[in-house]
Amino acid sequence: MEPGLAPRKDRLSVFRQAFALTRPYFQSEEKWKAWGLLSAIVALNLAAVFMLVQINEWNRVFYDALQNKQADVFWQQLWRFLWLALIYIVIAVYKFYLTQLLQLNWRRWLTDHMLQRWLSAKAFYRMELSRYGGDGAPDNPDQRIQEDLNLFTTYTVSLSMGLLNAAVTFVSFVGILWGLSAVMDVRLPALLGGGQLHISGFMVWMAVLYCLAGSALTFWIGKPQVWLNNRQQQLEANFRHHMIRVRENAEAIALDGGERVEGEQIGLRFRDALGNYLNLVKKQKNLIWFTNFFGQAAVVFPFIIAAPRFFSGAIQLGQLMQISSAFGQVQDSLGWIVNNYSDIAAWRATTERLAGFDESLRAQDEAQKSGCEGVQITPAAQLQAQALDVFLPDGRCMLAAADLQVQPGQRLLISGPSGSGKSTLLRVFSGIWPFARGRVERPLDAMFIPQRPYFPNGSLRDALAYPEPAAHYGDEQLKQALRDAQLPQLQEQLDRQAAWNSRLSGGEQQRLSVARVLLKRPAWVFADEATSALDNATEASIYAQLVQLVQQRGGALVSVAHRDSVTEFHQQRWLLEPQRQQIRVEDSIQSH
Repeated sequence: MEPGLAPRKDRLSVFRQAFALTRPYFQSEEKWKAWGLLSAIVALNLAAVFMLVQINEWNRVFYDALQNKQADVFWQQLWRFLWLALIYIVIAVYKFYLTQLLQLNWRRWLTDHMLQRWLSAKAFYRMELSRYGGDGAPDNPDQRIQEDLNLFTTYTVSLSMGLLNAAVTFVSFVGILWGLSAVMDVRLPALLGGGQLHISGFMVWMAVLYCLAGSALTFWIGKPQVWLNNRQQQLEANFRHHMIRVRENAEAIALDGGERVEGEQIGLRFRDALGNYLNLVKKQKNLIWFTNFFGQAAVVFPFIIAAPRFFSGAIQLGQLMQISSAFGQVQDSLGWIVNNYSDIAAWRATTERLAGFDESLRAQDEAQKSGCEGVQITPAAQLQAQALDVFLPDGRCMLAAADLQVQPGQRLLISGPSGSGKSTLLRVFSGIWPFARGRVERPLDAMFIPQRPYFPNGSLRDALAYPEPAAHYGDEQLKQALRDAQLPQLQEQLDRQAAWNSRLSGGEQQRLSVARVLLKRPAWVFADEATSALDNATEASIYAQLVQLVQQRGGALVSVAHRDSVTEFHQQRWLLEPQRQQIRVEDSIQSH
């Protein structure tokens, strides 16, 4: 199938998708405000069409006065036009203002709504894993929330109000045009029996035929734009995303001397975006050729049709101008698709991208509620897993039917070959890994230290207390945690604003992550390569602090580590054997 030419079912489904995205806002807690703004905009659209009808009538009177050289009527109609124009301008200004206000409020609500769904129940994490697993999860959620939502609300309001305006304009002016149209006698060919056919409202039928032909040609010329618009948004997002990755990994790229490679990768994505955009421009050029021809021809078309009646004296100049004005309004309303096809194509592409994102969020929510993905964490006094199966995103099994247990007071080391799934096992225990099944019980008073800690940009106190508010802790508590984690040099910088993931070295980031644990004092600690960037002396000090913490709190320490220096702080080892899809338990580690 040619790009952009969707089946009829798909063309109808985009309206269902748009309705599904639109309905929540107009049924939300802001529904009265939303419906009030929408009603006011509709009323202003109706008022604007009413004023156009008045101006159409003014055309007849004004040009008849010119033809008949009636100076008093001429000046009177000029004053009347002043008032008509002033009222129309006021309506147009407030229609614009309220439309923008509705778009702004709708975008704000919809963005908050999507963000809440994306960030709840770890959906943002699960969607990324699903995408890496190759199940077609949507790409670039940041672009869909930031850009696509803005485009969707803007296009939906403007196009729907434009369609309403076109429908009301057609209803208002088709009667005027019908009344001004003469009955046209058309001689039938002998094949059809000869004779004459009397066609009432001839100008109306000519306008309908003119616009039907224009709309059909517009669809045929502009149909590739939907697919190209959708692809353009994806390519632009990929281009922006790669630049963000370069910024986030600036140090590693600089140390590797990877500027040339990254430049080539960014340039490749940029050229892809430019190439697609050039194709889009070419398709738009073809459409603009036609729409401009269509619009210019519409200026003289009614004069050509009505000229014989004018020259025969059947109508006056004012009626000719009124016919031209009414025909123009009817033609504009019937040709709405022709005039807005590029915007419709962009709206459709945006709607389909957002609908895919919305469907993925809904699937994540349903999977979370039904418990069909991942394991549900049940509160308990110990860590226990029964009949645990763990898979990688591509479906490979790394652990089958495992029964595991860690008692309070124990210190467990998880080891195994690189890539055997040690960190994945901790993700299962945390409850965020969706590719697992079985039963897991563990204490809820636990904290996990990831391999790559995250710190929000802002003050150091916020980074240390994250995700809790820093106000929950006093300055002395924060400083003591930094000292215990071997970061005394940072204790006087609690209010310093910085991008801490970029400013701190890898070892400092790991110690700050441990400081967060020492500040919040959980009973159970799960550490994933938490000291891999530290020297042996600092590592020993950090682990001594963690051991002391879990002993005081009556909990346990579970660590993932490759370095032998960590072994002495643990009593038991789980050795992952990925080839056999099982874990071997060793109880012979010397305790510290």
